[in-house]
Amino acid sequence: MEKMIFIDKPFVSDFLKTTIEENGFPVVKTKMAEKLGFTKGPNIINEKAAIQKAKSSKNIPIYTTSENAIGWIAEHLSDTNLPRKIDLFKDKVKFRALTKTMYPDFYFREIKPNELGNLSMENIPMPFIIKPTVGFFSMGVYKVTDPNKWKQIKEVITSEIISTKNLYPKEVLNTTAFIIEQYIEGEEFAVDAYFNTSGEPVILNIHKHIFSSNDDVSDRIYISSKEIIESNIDQFSAFLKKIGKLSEVKNFPVHVEIRRDRAGSLWPIEINPMRFGGWCTTADMTYFAYQFNPYVLYFSQKRPDWKEILKNKEGKLYSIIVLDNSTGIEGNQITAFDYDLLLSKFEKPLEIRKIDYREYPVFGFLFTETKEENFFELERILKSDLKEFVTFNAFG
Repeated sequence: MEKMIFIDKPFVSDFLKTTIEENGFPVVKTKMAEKLGFTKGPNIINEKAAIQKAKSSKNIPIYTTSENAIGWIAEHLSDTNLPRKIDLFKDKVKFRALTKTMYPDFYFREIKPNELGNLSMENIPMPFIIKPTVGFFSMGVYKVTDPNKWKQIKEVITSEIISTKNLYPKEVLNTTAFIIEQYIEGEEFAVDAYFNTSGEPVILNIHKHIFSSNDDVSDRIYISSKEIIESNIDQFSAFLKKIGKLSEVKNFPVHVEIRRDRAGSLWPIEINPMRFGGWCTTADMTYFAYQFNPYVLYFSQKRPDWKEILKNKEGKLYSIIVLDNSTGIEGNQITAFDYDLLLSKFEKPLEIRKIDYREYPVFGFLFTETKEENFFELERILKSDLKEFVTFNAFG
């Protein structure tokens, strides 16, 4: 079966690079792929060949390391069905419209930045979430709990529009429109999955997203475990089956963010198309935790044998810790981040991935294995503003 991978900023892990090399997965030689070192080899295909492959193969399996590559797909594959299918998920207003039959009473509306100033709080259910209609990495996501907080949040959003303007392509983060939607209470989960050749969903991992407080909307910690997977996989699969029928996607990877309310009902927050968790996190962590490769399973159309995989995994928590810059200090004022001190706080670090915090508002990503009885080490980092790990120059 024909297949292809798009490599793009902000990050490509060594694990994914090795996976591509060992399996000979075809990589499209875009300008960004060349910058990231994918220049020659039997599995490097030029853009013209990639366009021909995509147009001649219906539902060709494609994987993108980042939604940055969606711009290339929108430009070069505009006469295929793929850009429209991507937009169904990427555009949050279109996604809410897609799932309207599943959630007929769910409140949402689109607003433009110039409407923020005069937005009336009447008839908007409290609390609500406001975020870019096309967004990424919790950027521009705010929870409004009462009308009195709106003025302050509105000002923060306006300044964030300016500061994130050139950080990502408009197909990834576009602050020219926002969605207001009712806040979904409940436990939150992140799921990597793909819809196979028949349109059936295949779940590759499940992570529970834990928060430090009710107002927290950050991405600090995601935890996976035997118990989390076993107690959720059937319900999540049934939910994704409904999404598959509505969208009619095939050979289509997704990263799903979902909540379960107190009554046990599932509510999608968003479904991100053509990729698994951003920055090569959730898919790579699946290998570290469960010793199978989600990229390989997607391209070979295989399912994880969860019964076998989860043997001997009792009492173990596998966590992705997002070291977002929550210090309140600008990245260009920070002279160092003490990764060794950070690692000393955990019983079994699996991998630390350092990120240029001057370019992106994140210090890195930490993968860990923790015994359930040592959950306190996760709680500690969840509540930390990370100032204890940074050295900074107050004068810039």
